[in-house]
Amino acid sequence: MLTERPINIVVLGGGESGVGAALLAQKKGAKVFLSDRGNIGQNQQVELELAGIEFESGQHTWERIFAADEVIKSPGIPDTVPLITQLHDQEIPVIGEIEFASRYTDAPLVAITGSNGKTTTAYLVDHLLNAAGKTAALVGNVGVSFARHLAEEPAPDVFVIEVSSFQLDSIQYFRPQVAAILNITPDHLDRYNYEMDGYIDSKMRIAKNQETVDTFWYLAEDENIANGMERNPVAAQLRPVSKAQLTEKGIQIGAEEIDLTNTQLKGKHNALNALFAAGMVQTFGISTEDIRKGLESFEPVPHRLEPVGVIEGVEYINDSKATNVDAVTYALDAMEKDIIWIAGGTDKGNDYTPLIEPARTKVKALVCLGADNTKLKVAFAGIIDTIEETNTAQDAVLAARKLAKEGQVVLLSPACASFDLFKNYIDRGDQFRAAVQTLPSNIK
Repeated sequence: MLTERPINIVVLGGGESGVGAALLAQKKGAKVFLSDRGNIGQNQQVELELAGIEFESGQHTWERIFAADEVIKSPGIPDTVPLITQLHDQEIPVIGEIEFASRYTDAPLVAITGSNGKTTTAYLVDHLLNAAGKTAALVGNVGVSFARHLAEEPAPDVFVIEVSSFQLDSIQYFRPQVAAILNITPDHLDRYNYEMDGYIDSKMRIAKNQETVDTFWYLAEDENIANGMERNPVAAQLRPVSKAQLTEKGIQIGAEEIDLTNTQLKGKHNALNALFAAGMVQTFGISTEDIRKGLESFEPVPHRLEPVGVIEGVEYINDSKATNVDAVTYALDAMEKDIIWIAGGTDKGNDYTPLIEPARTKVKALVCLGADNTKLKVAFAGIIDTIEETNTAQDAVLAARKLAKEGQVVLLSPACASFDLFKNYIDRGDQFRAAVQTLPSNIK
């Protein structure tokens, strides 16, 4: 906790979480200095200047940093870099933004993590709570940072926090009253010495500080979660969510079934997301009928199976957030029409084997969108008859339109990171959406 006297807080990283942490620390009376070895965006620089917060961009002044009483680091900075290890050696506390922010609220915290589905589930929980009359705020690894909300907005009834493994690596006392791990599949293994157990243990930290009055929600059939729970005992009340609760048309909650055919939630993976969200909001007294109504009024999250248009009988779907093989498996499974698939980008060591059979039966053409598409082309040669290469979103959409027939779907679901051609997955999805919405007529 911050003491009554101003203390020296150094924030490492000038992104959303860093600026939010700096604003909150200043509000709580600390002397704040923000340092980013990369380039801080112009908007963030203006914001810091207007707030009167000292900062540096493009360098780290170690003397200033090591004068800190406490350091708040960006989740993108690994604990293994020399700056962080030396801070630890000098016993200067280093924490993350969600740890810092959690000190300054008594509102219940719902924290959600998982390799896939956490953003949609967090949006669902937030939507269901607000639709039922609670005041919920969605923060964390999506949209506004936890710290910024506390610095700038009124306190909500409930905070809904999407939490990544990187953020969980920097917690100490962060305690969500409701926590969920949706699934754990291989991802970000380069951050964990390519050891799956390290990644699993990172996810399990979400329940590290939970108490017996709290609840922990997890996928019952997930062997990686079971493995993690063996090594990391959970004190909270266990709330397993099972695929057996999925019905032909929706989800089973206790004795009641909710039909999802009247919602925009496509596929079994989104049915599981809805099942998690429904269970978690019930802990706040939300009725099954209010859950039903909330699911029916929910609109898809941008870049996650987001419908972006129908042109001449062809549907276009933006799933740019699908940056790993598991996420694309869900997307292909959710499609009920033949697919023109747009994929590619920065390969993350992908094994495309799980996609071979769904591609063989559902995908009519593959449009590669990447700087180097060799691995994709090799993986699906002989599986998909038509494979084309592009290196802009506009060219990919044009190629897909020429290949697509009425009644088919053009699906951007890349299975790869975006950094070869785009700023991030959001930029990739935005460019795809814009390209669809500006498609010229009569191009076939």
